[in-house]
Amino acid sequence: MMRGTRSVLGVSATAVAGAALALAGSGVAVAGSGPDVSGQKYSDAQSAISGAGMTAVVSTAVGDQKAWPDCVVTRAQQRTVQPPANSSGSATTQMLVSLNCDAGVASATAPGNSAASPEGKAAVAAAASKSSSGG
Repeated sequence: MMRGTRSVLGVSATAVAGAALALAGSGVAVAGSGPDVSGQKYSDAQSAISGAGMTAVVSTAVGDQKAWPDCVVTRAQQRTVQPPANSSGSATTQMLVSLNCDAGVASATAPGNSAASPEGKAAVAAAASKSSSGG
């Protein structure tokens, strides 16, 4: 009896793995279709998305230290929205974006990245070069 159970479990595991690979493969094609805006300020990302003929839609935002145009895009995913049934409308293509609106580097009064993290080091370096260039 134990031997039959192993066969069934092996077949089930193989089917689940195959389905997961099929889903993963289909998501890759959609993810690469739009402009790569990760790491950009939302205002710049909106321009790039609009230039590609899509509409930018904020799906999530973390933090409240910055206004949305100054937030950093941490993730972007393209989706197509079908028109309402029985309408003469056409499908629209949107780019869902996730925003990080925390400060570049944390302080005693504001949340943000650790100064020791890669993001924090980049923010500290950018602030230092901005102050040394007089701007």
